[in-house]
Amino acid sequence: MFDKVKKNGTEQLGKTNRIVEGTSIIGDIVSKADFRLDGELIGNFTSQGKLVIGASGVIKGEIICNNADIEGEFHGKIKVLEILNIKATARIHGEVAVGKLSIEPGAEFTATCTMLKSNNEVTNKDGKGAQQKQAE
Repeated sequence: MFDKVKKNGTEQLGKTNRIVEGTSIIGDIVSKADFRLDGELIGNFTSQGKLVIGASGVIKGEIICNNADIEGEFHGKIKVLEILNIKATARIHGEVAVGKLSIEPGAEFTATCTMLKSNNEVTNKDGKGAQQKQAE
């Protein structure tokens, strides 16, 4: 009676990739689904979903994702388009660009932080958007 039509991106909802404690990856990870990392990643991570770095998780590299929860350790550059939740056990070192930021008391946050506007434009300290230079 009804035709089942898949909507773009909905086939990944509810699916989570997982790297368990004791696993080390050297290289880049690209995922459309949510991802939980309790092991170690030395490299870059890109996802259209949510990234969770567990208490034993460590990432050294660059992250780009929609949402993130960090309980473990991160060194590098991170861009979270929506909400970044930093838990009390987290250790963050590097550069952070976020839509919204939540930091629990006790977290170690040694980073520069810029807030993104809704169109993912970086906001400077004076509140004005940084102009994107186009390559000629």
